[in-house]
Amino acid sequence: MLRLILNLLWLIFGSGIVLAIGYGLAALICFALIVTIPFGVASLRLAYYSLWPFGRTLVTKPGAGLASGIANVLWVVVAGWWLALAHIVAGIAQCVTIIGIPFGIANFKLVPAAFWPLGREVVDLD
Repeated sequence: MLRLILNLLWLIFGSGIVLAIGYGLAALICFALIVTIPFGVASLRLAYYSLWPFGRTLVTKPGAGLASGIANVLWVVVAGWWLALAHIVAGIAQCVTIIGIPFGIANFKLVPAAFWPLGREVVDLD
């Protein structure tokens, strides 16, 4: 029940909808460029995770190989470092108030996903 309440508050006040829309638009752009479709899939995964982060976590896919590692390096150079930095800054800003601490923690959970998204999947904690 607590996860549901935190996720609903995250959607309304913690920028969950804004993040999901942003990652979704990035996915559409990646799909339109065809060559970047794997990055579009990673962006959709980030949109899904940022929409409902409480009660979920990221795990490494067992079948992720060398191609996803190379693509992750390219992702880090092009977008990953500044997305991770934006989540860190937002998390610090939200942790300034007591009410914002859970939202800041959710932003900190999004840092590894934004930095290195390929070869991972979102799973429930249960």
